Amino acid sequence: MSAQPEEHIDMQGYVARKGDRYYAVIYEGTDPITGRERRRWLPAGTDRNDAERLAADLAQRRHNDGHERSSLTVAVYLTQRWLPSKKLTLRASTYDSYRRNIDLHITPSIGRVPLRRLRPDHLERLYADLADHGRADGAGGLNPKTIVEIHIILRRALDDAARRGLVVSNPARLAHAPKRRPLSSPTSRVWTAAQLNQFLTGTSDHRYHTALWVTANTGMRRGEILGLRWGDVDLDQELLCVTRSLVSVGYELHETRGKSRTARRNINLDPTTTALLRAWRQRRSEEDPEFDPDDPSGHVFSRPDGAPTHPQLLSDAFKKLVARSGLPPIRFHDLRHTHAT
Repeated sequence: MSAQPEEHIDMQGYVARKGDRYYAVIYEGTDPITGRERRRWLPAGTDRNDAERLAADLAQRRHNDGHERSSLTVAVYLTQRWLPSKKLTLRASTYDSYRRNIDLHITPSIGRVPLRRLRPDHLERLYADLADHGRADGAGGLNPKTIVEIHIILRRALDDAARRGLVVSNPARLAHAPKRRPLSSPTSRVWTAAQLNQFLTGTSDHRYHTALWVTANTGMRRGEILGLRWGDVDLDQELLCVTRSLVSVGYELHETRGKSRTARRNINLDPTTTALLRAWRQRRSEEDPEFDPDDPSGHVFSRPDGAPTHPQLLSDAFKKLVARSGLPPIRFHDLRHTHAT
């Protein structure tokens, strides 16, 4: 027996009967491939009134959802829906980078555009404008690397919007993506063994001497050095374990776990490095009455009050010490390259 429409609730939902059972039928648009209308049938029992109420309720919900989708702007979607949903899955530094790019470069230009009306040409104009005069200080355009990062943010956000039915397709996948021009990376400089020895000897009285020594003799990264805790160090076995990194996000400090197996590693210590760490632990006991050498959670290279050291403080101190030494200038990260050679 064919289904018989009993009563139309509105253009999006109606009641139909098959045999002695009623169904709420909801219109779900047109199939973009076949052009045929799509309807969803929901069983509502043998009572027509129940079916009418169900059809009306579902039609109203669909209407409300459609109204929300039609009024949802790019800015509201990115800042209130998409980005908050990523906070638990993105690294803190990545989340902060996304937030800054959205706030500084995306929403001022296309934030008011309704999400469903966003087109590839909106994005192509955005990229062109950012390339010409995208810098916040008014000193010209953004570098290609930053524009590519913005494109990646939009592509990922709009992929999610398409999966949720908020847009029909992802305009970022249809837009001409900016090209990442090869940028010359800063030239890494390394010191000779004699130069490194001169530097470490000349900084023996500085508070950061042990941190600099450990960096130069292990090849650890700045964040790894500052994220190191006493529980990661076994002086009796002359071993330390690298498991985390201390990073700055908007000047706030966050601890992150190593991204890969190579980032999480054990490092054997030589006797001199072990002796320096023992002396450093003794110094911490003398300068801070609350320091507990048996507390595994304490940061090894903390401030005098026990708080973590901000990465920028270590870099700034290193830069001043290098200038004072008269040696060829290198970056803190170049200590890692010096160790590798």
